Amino acid sequence: MKLTRRQLAAAVCGSAVAQAQTETRAAAPADDLQTARSRLQANAEALAEHELPANTEPAFRFQA
Repeated sequence: MKLTRRQLAAAVCGSAVAQAQTETRAAAPADDLQTARSRLQANAEALAEHELPANTEPAFRFQA
């Protein structure tokens, strides 16, 4: 099956419009803040499960 550029553009635009109509609205900024805080808390808890020795060096050097 061969498609012309116009047919391809119409197919792509048509699917984008259909997808945009079915998407839900973006979350409110307060919800984003709460989501970020909960993600940060979960990451902190995951890191707390592992013990690192105090002499562990970072993978980079600070230079002055």
